[in-house]
Amino acid sequence: MEYLKKYNEWCNSEIFDEETKKELKNITDENEIKERFYKNLEFGTAGLRGIIGAGTNRMNKYTVTQATQGLANYINKSGKQDKGVAIAYDSRNMSEEFSKWTALCLNANGIKTYRFESLRPTPELSFAVRHLNCVAGIVITASHNPPEYNGYKVYWEDGAQIVYPVDKEIMSEVKAVTDFSKIKDINIEEAKQKGLYNEIGEEIDKAYIEELKKLVLNKDVISKVQKDLKIVYTPLHGTGNIPVQTILKELGFENVYVVPEQEKPDGNFPTVKYPNPEDIKAFELALNLAKNVDADIVLATDPDADRLGIYAKDAKTGEYMPFTGNMSALLIAEYELSQKQEKGMLPKNGALITTIVSSNLSEAIANEYKIKLIEVLTGFKYIGEQIKHFEQTNENEYLFGFEESYGCLIGTHARDKDGIVAVMALCEAAAYYKNKNLTLWDQMINIYEKYGYYKEDQISITMKGIDGAEKIKAILNNLRNNAPKNIGKYKVIEARDYDSGVIENYETGEKYDTKLPKSNVLYYKLEDAAWCCARPSGTEPKIKFYIGIKGNSLEDAEQKLKELSDAVKVFGE
Repeated sequence: MEYLKKYNEWCNSEIFDEETKKELKNITDENEIKERFYKNLEFGTAGLRGIIGAGTNRMNKYTVTQATQGLANYINKSGKQDKGVAIAYDSRNMSEEFSKWTALCLNANGIKTYRFESLRPTPELSFAVRHLNCVAGIVITASHNPPEYNGYKVYWEDGAQIVYPVDKEIMSEVKAVTDFSKIKDINIEEAKQKGLYNEIGEEIDKAYIEELKKLVLNKDVISKVQKDLKIVYTPLHGTGNIPVQTILKELGFENVYVVPEQEKPDGNFPTVKYPNPEDIKAFELALNLAKNVDADIVLATDPDADRLGIYAKDAKTGEYMPFTGNMSALLIAEYELSQKQEKGMLPKNGALITTIVSSNLSEAIANEYKIKLIEVLTGFKYIGEQIKHFEQTNENEYLFGFEESYGCLIGTHARDKDGIVAVMALCEAAAYYKNKNLTLWDQMINIYEKYGYYKEDQISITMKGIDGAEKIKAILNNLRNNAPKNIGKYKVIEARDYDSGVIENYETGEKYDTKLPKSNVLYYKLEDAAWCCARPSGTEPKIKFYIGIKGNSLEDAEQKLKELSDAVKVFGE
């Protein structure tokens, strides 16, 4: 069997170190051996992500440098090796080591690297790529995945994650590296002597923070309430602590309480099962602290600080209310756009960019401010791609971008979602509304009253291992081949298959192009402003169903959402 052949090769070849061999030889379960070797860890459009450990289907020194060798080959073929590569890493186990091995592999291929001296948030890496005029950037992170995971994300010279055709070309080069003995290496002393290995830090930090401060719209309002507004924040053992405290302090906020048990970086994430600001359980310690200090808002960033989750107080009940990623992003959007309109800063060709699985409330807000709404595929890299397009064509001016998974971007300093700038914007908005005797939850209700009670949910079904991957594939194939005409009580008006690129209107029979890249995604537009979307996760062994409705009140919206959710869960059975 092929997987056993690969296993024996790793156990006996001189290429692999003794620690790796020992780990593999201690495995007694053949299924475990199969899981580690039945395939290669795939270098996808976002790079690598997998469980840390020895084997071809794991994150380790060999699979990481294999990917890096392929990237180095691509950079050298492009003739841009002199521009260099910026490298950052988060607090996860092995992140520091993976980042160093990555840098040295690039150096061995004659490519200069700028590696952050210690952990930094992903959005700062995106900023650094353009600030240093690099050809590429790499960040070692598995974002919000459980502790056993790590990952490797590649950015191109525009500061955004790689997109077509660069992603396909890099993937091709990575796949071509099949012999681990051909991966180049160099020791750090020699790399430094040659001027190839360089460390960066404070200068980039300061430049990044200064760019964020330029985006503040109401510094005077912050000054009015800076002694009164109380903010609780947790970095969830990740990279956000120092930049968040820095930006809030420099803007003048005086009452920032960091959850002490979660302040220090720790790749084991000892206080949470899942370091994800989408998870209510991740807020337990922060909410306890919030109640003790009577905080106005409670904020949490994920380990690489590109995503932000929030709770805010309901003035009527005194309870802390959770915001979905759609809610917090659209609250920021409404604040930013309304203030820019009030100050005469709203351009005529402004654009709001979102993804096909995000809230339809974005359309209502875009219409209100007479700006263009652009929908892209899931993944913030497609929002970054639009920013690049705007700069090249001057067709539109970027105002705001977000995706439902707790990620948004104000400004164009970065080309990826930025949890640090989101913290800054929400704290500014909290100050603005506090000055009007409103909490952020009060303002969210005002937004619903203004536009309608749009509510969304995501149903994730985990299916691990080889069998799980096959089942996910089967569910999507069944939906594709037996397209539903009704989902629960809702009639399907339109079906979009982003893999075939065809949209079919069931009412008129008309078929037309999605005008988006191919992707294994199915979307159903339903009656009464409802919708449903299905796609496999790009980073976890899950199939995800996204749903949305529009209600007449919070209660009506919740009821409609539950009914649609129950109907959609049947697809995963």
